[in-house]
Formats: sequence, structure tokens, C-alpha cells
Amino acid sequence: MENVSKEHIAEKFRVIQAHICSELEAEDGKGRFESDHWERKQGGGGTTRVLNKGRVIAKGGVAFSAVHGPTPDKILRKLKLQQADFFATGVSIVIHPISPMVPIIHMNIRYFEMSNGTYWFGGGIDLTPHYLDSADARYFHQELKNLCDSYHPEFYPRFKKWADDYFYLPHREETRGVGGIFFDRLVADEVLSFPQLLSFVEEVGYLFPKLYRHFMAKNAELAYGEPELQWQALRRGRYVEFNLVWDAGTKFGLDTNGRTESILMSMPPVAHWEYNHTPAPGSREALTLEGLKKNRNWLNSDS
Repeated sequence: MENVSKEHIAEKFRVIQAHICSELEAEDGKGRFESDHWERKQGGGGTTRVLNKGRVIAKGGVAFSAVHGPTPDKILRKLKLQQADFFATGVSIVIHPISPMVPIIHMNIRYFEMSNGTYWFGGGIDLTPHYLDSADARYFHQELKNLCDSYHPEFYPRFKKWADDYFYLPHREETRGVGGIFFDRLVADEVLSFPQLLSFVEEVGYLFPKLYRHFMAKNAELAYGEPELQWQALRRGRYVEFNLVWDAGTKFGLDTNGRTESILMSMPPVAHWEYNHTPAPGSREALTLEGLKKNRNWLNSDS
């Protein structure tokens, strides 16, 4: 598209993966990512890099993939596409911290094209704190808004609402966390060219380590005890529920015969479910649940 090849985009994403791993290792100070290279029988492959038992990170995965081949019928029907071969490349990240004071974070950037000329970009970043912190939410959303505003004034409000609607557990009537931005099927138009869209997606990728290094440095040494760890395990359970029941990326990976271990790397090392758990009124846990609502203006810490 506009003389930018899919191989060139894939290589840019591979470089982003390496950069993110290097940045997270530097901030963690102990853990190191191990690389697992894999191939897809139908075409393509990738590298999944996983860090376990670091100083701050309990489990972190940074996956790169570039896969291709005939588009499965299930994907054609779901996305309402005509039959053609596909190519998809992207970087997907989920970080589960040791401390319940440090939030879970997810990021994904992706590019999809077909041999009939169909293409689009997608991606996003969202933050899932175990305990709501208005200052953290404000910082996170302000950084995302700054990036979005540098490309298009409608990007942040549009993508923020998209994230609110997407990262939502309807069976719980709560958002997964404080949201962030989410976008899909972005194509070039008279406002933004293909190279500009690619640049935007790249910048989302490079913003990720800056954001998470901030939370690692700020929150990793905050005090916590067994009650906070128990709450963290319950919140991780909510994360699992979303990824296995609602997440489109998980479904896409499985429907295209992707590598199961890489697709499910987003699962936390430990998660708990407790029947009908209800936090004490007025507790930090209860206030967190009360705050997990759509359409909050996180740029205003009092909202």
C-alpha cells in the first residue's frame, strides 16, 4: 500500500518488539525475556518472548507474529470479507506484575491485508489496575491523548469510547479497567495517508514502554499484604474472563490456527474465583469496583 510492503511493516513491528523487551528488562532489573520461535503450518510464524519471576514483573509476554495463507471461512464470515489470501502481522503484549499496586497492562498493534487489496490497521492500549488510582489513570489517558491529538483531533475521543465499549465485561457490568484507546479497520483517507497511519501505529508501540516503566517505577515499592494479594488474584480472574469469553484477538488467533501457547500468553500466573465475593462497603476494593464504569473522563481525576 502506497509503496509500503507488508514485509517492511512486519520488520518495523519486529523492531518494536525488541525495543519493548529491552526497556522492560531495564526497568525490571532482574528478569530476562526468553525467546520462543515458532512456525505456522499454513504459513508464517513469529517469536514469543516471555519474562517470568522478575523483580517487578510476575509474567510478561511480548509476542510478534507475521502469518499468511488462505483466509479461514470462519474469519471470512465473521469479518464479512470476500475469499482471498490474507497476511497479518502484529505485536501483542500483556504484563502481569508481582505487586497488586502495579497495574496490569495490555497493548496490541496489528496490520492486516488481503490479496484482493483489502487492508487495515488496528491496535490499542488499556490499563487494568487492581486498585483504582486517579493520578495513574489521568497520566495514562493524558499521554494517550497527546499522541492521538498529534495525528487527528477526533482520535482520542473516538478511540477512548471504543476502548470503553470493547474492554467491558457485560456479564459483570463493569469495565476491565480504566480503558485507554482501541481502534480497528483504520484505512487511509484524504486526511491521513497510509504512511501516516503506519507512523501512528508505530508510535503507539513505542509509547507502551514509557507508560509502563512509569508505573513500574512509581508503584512497585508501595506496601501491600496478603489481603491485597487476594484481591489481585480475584482481579486477575476478571482478566481471564474477558480474554477467554470476549476478546476478539484471542478468537482470531485460534480461528486462524495460530499458536495456542502464544495466544494464551495473556493469562496470569495465578488467578482466583470466589463465589459471590463482595468487598466491604467503603473499602479500596469496593471503591475500585464502583469506579469501573464506561465513559468516565479520566483526564479529570475528580470525575
